[in-house]
Amino acid sequence: MNIYVSSLGYNTRDEDLKELFTAYGDVASAKVILDKFTNQSRGFGFVEMPDDTAAQQAITELNGTTVDGRSIKVVEARPREERPRNNKSW
Repeated sequence: MNIYVSSLGYNTRDEDLKELFTAYGDVASAKVILDKFTNQSRGFGFVEMPDDTAAQQAITELNGTTVDGRSIKVVEARPREERPRNNKSW
């Protein structure tokens, strides 16, 4: 299951996110999304857990908890929508 985590602190890194979810089961991947220009966290990330039961427990128990002084939001990620490409020719 793919999990969306928002309201992360700007110092949160991939390893921190993985450690937070490892308490609930195996974590296949944990990725904090970074700004491509500043390389700083954009305040959200994704965690992938192969066991749906463990993932659902993590969502239930972590949603609304405080991490680094911020109340995080944890939900099942929606499938990525296809967006039209920007084909502007200058």
